[in-house]
Amino acid sequence: MKIYDGIDGLVGETPLIRLSRIEAAYGLKCTLLAKLEYLNPTGSVKDRAALTMLDEAEAKGRINRSSVII
Repeated sequence: MKIYDGIDGLVGETPLIRLSRIEAAYGLKCTLLAKLEYLNPTGSVKDRAALTMLDEAEAKGRINRSSVII
């Protein structure tokens, strides 16, 4: 088990699960996967986009540790 220093380390690590029973039931000749978005830190697929925007704003000096993000 990996231990993260902050919640931002969890963004983008959404687990995938193989739906093998559905593959078998329908005779699919492909791998069927489901993405478990509810395991994202805020429960949203938008986590990755938000983190990217915040990282970019910080790198450009537009925000810092004292900035308030709503």
